[in-house]
Amino acid sequence: MKIAIDAMGGDHAPQEIVKGCLIAAEQTPGLTLLLVGQKDKLLPLLSKNKPKNIEIVDAPQVVEMHESPISAIRTKRQSSVVQAVKLVARKEAEVCISAGNTGAVVAGATILCGFLEGVKRPGIAVPIPTPNGYSYLIDVGANIDCHPIHLLQYAIMASIYSKKMQNVSKPRVGLLNIGAEDSKGNELVQETLTLFKKSPVNFIGSIEGQGVFRGECDVVVCEGFVGNVILKLAEGCFEFFARSLASEMGKQSDNGPGVDFMKRTLGAVTTRIDYSEYGGAPLLGVNGGCIICHGRSKAKAIANAIKVGADIVKQKVNEEIVKEINSLELSWFDLLKSWKTHR
Repeated sequence: MKIAIDAMGGDHAPQEIVKGCLIAAEQTPGLTLLLVGQKDKLLPLLSKNKPKNIEIVDAPQVVEMHESPISAIRTKRQSSVVQAVKLVARKEAEVCISAGNTGAVVAGATILCGFLEGVKRPGIAVPIPTPNGYSYLIDVGANIDCHPIHLLQYAIMASIYSKKMQNVSKPRVGLLNIGAEDSKGNELVQETLTLFKKSPVNFIGSIEGQGVFRGECDVVVCEGFVGNVILKLAEGCFEFFARSLASEMGKQSDNGPGVDFMKRTLGAVTTRIDYSEYGGAPLLGVNGGCIICHGRSKAKAIANAIKVGADIVKQKVNEEIVKEINSLELSWFDLLKSWKTHR
């Protein structure tokens, strides 16, 4: 199995990306890792001990975080992110991984790889920590102008992902709403509720924002604009809480058992909400594997993302998505209403 890694994407590229690849190469010798980036910068980082299962693919250009995704894809065709995606599009790699410009990764995968058969829009599924493990929030930014059929397909794709990756036999699916009652929500939510009730997903109904982290369901579905706001708000809240608690503990003059206990507790909680533990988020629905990492990802996150990418291929997630999507039976009237809603 070959996995392409955008070595120039992210706040800590290329040093931390290379370190992550070295960790993954040692842990999973059966993988071939294709480091895509500026060869003159990558070679010195591998010169001391280059594993046999790491190869360099030269890509002289870099897409910066602030650049327009579509413009970058068109004008920087020799960039690391474009070349990594192209390897997947040409079937020279099964998965591409990037901690760089998320918009460019999504645009590149969408344009160059295309969609899986039957899929109308891809969605990013992010793991969310809950009291019982974690659930998946889809979508968090790939598609901000959704139709009900898109949200239904998100539910199907994320349910399959939850089954395969978390071994959840019948994932509970919730639709993010401003209330639990069926009468709540805008036109998009109302039409989506109708579709969900006619679908094969294990739909438990609408859930409110606080239910996301309570673990009320295994899959939370929303449009990309709302999902991205939730994700960024949660990150900010977690960081504020951790820093505030650490600051208050630092003010304590007593460094006895109580403070030590609080420090261990804080460390355990921080580990649970640390994005590096989960590696990255899959872009479900594209014709090939694509893992999007946090822009601040370091070696541990990259190594875990590589593992996630390999597991997606091994578990045949895409094959199951195609099978389930194409077995979906909806009337032409349902599809017409879905298309007209929120246009």
